[in-house]
Amino acid sequence: MIGFYDYTVVLTYIGFASGITGMFCASTRHLRWAVFFLAFSGLCDMFDGKIARTKKNRTEDEKNFGIQIDSLCDIVCFGILPVLICFKLGMRHIYSMAILIFYALAGVIRLGYFNVMETKRQAETDENRKYYQGLPITSMAIALPLFVVVSPLFPNHMTFTVLLHVLVTVIGILFVADFKIRKLSTRELFLLVAVVAAAVAVIIFVWRSWWRLLHF
Repeated sequence: MIGFYDYTVVLTYIGFASGITGMFCASTRHLRWAVFFLAFSGLCDMFDGKIARTKKNRTEDEKNFGIQIDSLCDIVCFGILPVLICFKLGMRHIYSMAILIFYALAGVIRLGYFNVMETKRQAETDENRKYYQGLPITSMAIALPLFVVVSPLFPNHMTFTVLLHVLVTVIGILFVADFKIRKLSTRELFLLVAVVAAAVAVIIFVWRSWWRLLHF
């Protein structure tokens, strides 16, 4: 078979499967679980690179394949899945769809640019990346669950929908904005995972009745 199937890409493939499962959930209006699978895909993406780098004898083909497959999976998990979730959450007007298209396109542009620059960087140095240029596309796996967990505090559904439009627009802009953001340390990653996991637990187990009342 073509492709690579060793342990360095297994977590990437699991994250991809999680993203597809999230699409199934969003399509059938199981939105709480769609958000869960979005967050789980984000968890996989946070650590797949660290796992891949534990294999010291990777060939150049394996490294380049890892870069490409990671970005291809990212656009599914953090580009298309959030678009589908947000569409189901109320972004259904013409201007809403334009925002969602912009968000997805910005994600594609960011990932394409990242692939070019990362391939160039790895050809020049073996050092780990310390900064990202622009907001990583994985950020939506953090932002959307946290937004949902605080949304019962909003006064009405209109406020929820307006702020959702703002969130998607701002994140899309930050994908392609030319600024540097420091890469999180392992300790900071675990702290972030704990926060998002707590948010997802609230969505799944605490806000169940609230989700039923929304009638999306």
